Amino acid sequence: MTPDPHWLDPEPFLRGVAWLDRGRPVRADPGDLARLPWDTRERAALPIGVRLEFTAPDGARAVEVRYRARVPGPTEALRDLAHCFALWHGDRCVAESFTEPAEEAAVTIPLPAAPGPFTVHPPESQAPVVLGVRGLGGRLAPAPRRPRWVVHGDSITEGWWSTRPAHAWPSAAGRALGLDCVNLGYAGSARGELATAQQLASLPADLLTLAFGTNCWSGVPCSAPLMYETTRAFVSLVRQGHPAVPLLVVSPLLRPDAETTRNALGATLRDLRTAIEEAVRDLVAAGDARLALLPGAGLLTADDLADGLHPNDRGHARIAAAVTGAVGRFGGAADPARTGALGVHPDPAGRAPARPSR
Repeated sequence: MTPDPHWLDPEPFLRGVAWLDRGRPVRADPGDLARLPWDTRERAALPIGVRLEFTAPDGARAVEVRYRARVPGPTEALRDLAHCFALWHGDRCVAESFTEPAEEAAVTIPLPAAPGPFTVHPPESQAPVVLGVRGLGGRLAPAPRRPRWVVHGDSITEGWWSTRPAHAWPSAAGRALGLDCVNLGYAGSARGELATAQQLASLPADLLTLAFGTNCWSGVPCSAPLMYETTRAFVSLVRQGHPAVPLLVVSPLLRPDAETTRNALGATLRDLRTAIEEAVRDLVAAGDARLALLPGAGLLTADDLADGLHPNDRGHARIAAAVTGAVGRFGGAADPARTGALGVHPDPAGRAPARPSR
């Protein structure tokens, strides 16, 4: 497909971007991959949570998105996943356009008769890269920038078992709070890797959330004392880059098979959860007034889990509601009318904050 001169550069429209690697959004520092586990590097290549946000001030009837996505092989399990571009207006999904992964293609999504702002959530599984964007029947403009919320966690944070990217709890809470959510959830990983803490410290952020620990019970076993010290070390390293940014820690959510079952180092998930919570409370008692805890044990029931571990859409919605409430109580609520609560004022010109790029 030959690029049309009317295609707009997508970068000013992109949100949820942590780093750029030769123009492609990635979720780990491309200059610091050697220190990360292989599973973190693999998951970081997927553009989880990356989306387009724009307005249609002249009454455009549709948005057209040009993209490139990896084409899965005929026997790959991910081949059957829906390749869906979803349009959101406020807190509602107003249109879905289904396409196929392709080396280069374009999708047209109808717009309602409103100026926006609108959000397009691309499919994530085949690592699509947006090559261009344009309005049909009117021009598009980048939506105003919002305060940045950097969220780190495991597969639950990444959004596993949510039926659409927009239903994952970080996306849902970001909408409710009026924040630009940057999703650094790494499925199978997020075990308190200190290199990750240092990368989080390097990113611009107006609010931070940490939600790891489940994979410290199973993937790489951790004892309760080690979990306590890891939590303190992780938060301390993040604080080196963000000494006064509000930081919410969500302790591990319900996992019925792990609650009272001991891992190879003798710790149950309940033990690890307690260690994380004690570490946070001790840091608060030591003077970190911008640190808060959301205990995860009571946020879900077994009926909110799709497979005994990952939340279904109802579970993701419940986590989002709990996090939204915790941020509000914490003094970090940041809808467009209350951005001063974070000490941040979005740039009306839509300029991005400084961020590392390559």
